[in-house]
Amino acid sequence: MMKILKGLLLTTFCFHISTVYCQTPATYSSADIYQQLKKLNVLGSILYIAAHPDDENNGLLPYFAKEKLYRTGYLSLTRGDGGQNLIGSEQGYELGMIRTQELLAARRIDGAEQFFSRAYEFGFSKSSEEALKFWGRDKILSDVVWVIRQYQPDVIIKRFPPDKRAGHGHHAASAILADEAFTAAADPNRFPEQFKYGVKPWQAKRILWNTFNFGGNNTTSEDQLKIEVGGYNPLVGKSYGELGGEARSMHKSQGEGRPRRRGSVTEYFTTTAGEAPKTDLMDGIVIDWKRIAGGENIGSLVNGVLNDFKLENPAASVTGLIRIYNAIKALPESNWRNKKLIETQNLIEACAGFFAEATTNEQNVVQGDRLPVTFFMNSRTGINATVKNIRFEGFDSTFSSTLASNQTLSINKVFRVSPDKKITQPYWLEYPQSEGAFDVRDQMLIGKAENDPAFEATFIINIEGTDFTIRRPVQYKVVDPAKGELYQPVAVLPKVEFNYARENYVSLNGGPVAAPIHFKTNFHDSTRYIISQKYSAAWVNNFPSVNYSAANSENTISSTFTAKSKETNTTEPISLSTIDGKYSGYTKTISYEHIPTITYFPKAKANLLKVDVKTVGRKVGYIVGAGDKVPEALSALGYDVSYLDEEDINDQNLKQFDAIVVGIRAYNIFEFLSNKNDVFNRYVENGGNMIVQYMKSMQVGLKKIQTGPYPFTIAGTRVTEENAKVNLLLPQHAVFNYPNKITDKDFDGWIQERSTYQVDQSDEHYEKLISMNDAGEKESNGSLAIAKYGKGNYAYVGLVLFRQLPAGVPGAYRLMANLIGLPKNK
Repeated sequence: MMKILKGLLLTTFCFHISTVYCQTPATYSSADIYQQLKKLNVLGSILYIAAHPDDENNGLLPYFAKEKLYRTGYLSLTRGDGGQNLIGSEQGYELGMIRTQELLAARRIDGAEQFFSRAYEFGFSKSSEEALKFWGRDKILSDVVWVIRQYQPDVIIKRFPPDKRAGHGHHAASAILADEAFTAAADPNRFPEQFKYGVKPWQAKRILWNTFNFGGNNTTSEDQLKIEVGGYNPLVGKSYGELGGEARSMHKSQGEGRPRRRGSVTEYFTTTAGEAPKTDLMDGIVIDWKRIAGGENIGSLVNGVLNDFKLENPAASVTGLIRIYNAIKALPESNWRNKKLIETQNLIEACAGFFAEATTNEQNVVQGDRLPVTFFMNSRTGINATVKNIRFEGFDSTFSSTLASNQTLSINKVFRVSPDKKITQPYWLEYPQSEGAFDVRDQMLIGKAENDPAFEATFIINIEGTDFTIRRPVQYKVVDPAKGELYQPVAVLPKVEFNYARENYVSLNGGPVAAPIHFKTNFHDSTRYIISQKYSAAWVNNFPSVNYSAANSENTISSTFTAKSKETNTTEPISLSTIDGKYSGYTKTISYEHIPTITYFPKAKANLLKVDVKTVGRKVGYIVGAGDKVPEALSALGYDVSYLDEEDINDQNLKQFDAIVVGIRAYNIFEFLSNKNDVFNRYVENGGNMIVQYMKSMQVGLKKIQTGPYPFTIAGTRVTEENAKVNLLLPQHAVFNYPNKITDKDFDGWIQERSTYQVDQSDEHYEKLISMNDAGEKESNGSLAIAKYGKGNYAYVGLVLFRQLPAGVPGAYRLMANLIGLPKNK
């Protein structure tokens, strides 16, 4: 039970000190405190379940958390790893880490808590059967059951139905699993292995579907339960629609910026299992202190504090809150007892104006190195507070120091970091993942949104005669001249790190390929490491192993691979690790202003590609889109790639390029591309090749996109089965024959999907060159459309080359070479 209690401490910490590491600690006004006092008397909880970050109903969660004052949680089955990224080039699990933090940022606005399962978003899925197969149905069901048993919701709400109305397979699968978990969580014969970790069977009162009317699909009806959620909260100073817009706008990587909605908003619900409510979601559920044996008088104590609350002097409530704290502490152990104990302590600290933090001037610390820490405390209202103990990483200081009113107590210490301290790796990336799920071997981590802090300080503070244990993460603190005081998480780095500079190394037509290895020492000593390269017998290398001294700061060796086999168009992995397997990667950071800095440690690995490919042309102009890693692949093919901005797009400058390639969704991001359509058309007319990768729609903001010499429209048609048969409709077309012969084998080994956002209606000048379909669906032919215009060619590419090229699919390299090399028209 203590492990579960610690988890609760972490998930409810947001009221006391914000875990937005990139921001200053949160402050709480009297209005904030008063709202939390009211919440102390509410013992009802709701768990909302859907498939992805940004699937949650952002207007509904703040209504539950800040109007009804329920404990509110959102369980997203995936971290959104398979989506697109509008703010950077991160894809896959890197994007999942970004979207995890965006969800946590949204939760800090709407007041809800955040949970995840182990499911990996492997890409768009049209069927729930496929999603459940990839994820592992029982594995992810056990995760949902685990979260329910830990959280113990009174009511479960799912965002989607379990059928095609859900939109796609992940959405429908989330509903199927939610329904199954509603029953399984209460069954002692389902997943009994969980009980040894302190949970018990839990039966929620009901599970409902939050029906919707969007995307042309209206699933609401007037006979469903209706709730008005658009109200205004004077304690917050905003309506729940305004809070929802702010929370939704934290999903920046998905381009989900939304207005702050004001006015009436009605939400609809239909019951799918359990006892249907008649007038209220909590019908038949006791949501006050009467639900806990012996807790009947606590509500009266809370009401007394509320009645006597002084807006200008919250500290006057501390004595009454301590009385409530001790009364709750005396109750039998239970989920609500533990939750309300934490909430009451947070209120005591807020009313007392007590501030504590543990900071360092080092954002990163290395295994075995030293970490300076400042422990800072201040009783800002003069409440009787005494520091009795500070504990940190083996340091245990027992003393008695009374904090004078608004006087700072600051203690500086330098600590030795254990040589075996775990490096800061997101827990779900510690072991290699399967195709559809992360490998998490510690049951207590499942469901958690993120890791616990690398370092945590514990303060024992006596406030008005009662001892309180206050935990704070050790954070990196810096004062930025433009932004002021900033906080970031502290990362633990390995002693040494090494990596390949690129994801893919391409051997063109069997030639040797250089794959240099970069070494870096984070902790200097006399240790020598033997680092080996692992690769298949089809290759030889001039440095199969390297003897590296930690006395060096940085070093790069020129490692060269030469193919032994004559087989072409192959992809094989290469990797690096120390002989003992202790170190096998490098440090990487992801930094955006709206989320904390993310530090993680990818494995030192890459792909060796042996591609039989001819290229025509040398200079390529590239316009970067969303989440774009295509330019690196073009460079690997030997092209001279230049990045183009708005000012570079003029007739004179474009003359130098053999081809212009536009990144994915770039037209949906940059209005200037539409404004420059005449320039691009002249470029094509004069003999250039223009390749436009997929657009999500024909809109940029409120404006219609202008692209290409002839009109066409885009539909949401996509082919998600990566092994779907590809039919070449015009096999004699130059794109399949020059300078490389494209065959069925060039579509082998594709990942995630084949095609997305295909051409729908088009002018007769466009030749549609490929058809394909998912099983059971109609064939579509809009994946590749090319129009001749003057001496040049315009190509719209719905094929997901942007995924295949970083994944090292040889056929994608050959096809891209043909698009760039399309011959001039006479």
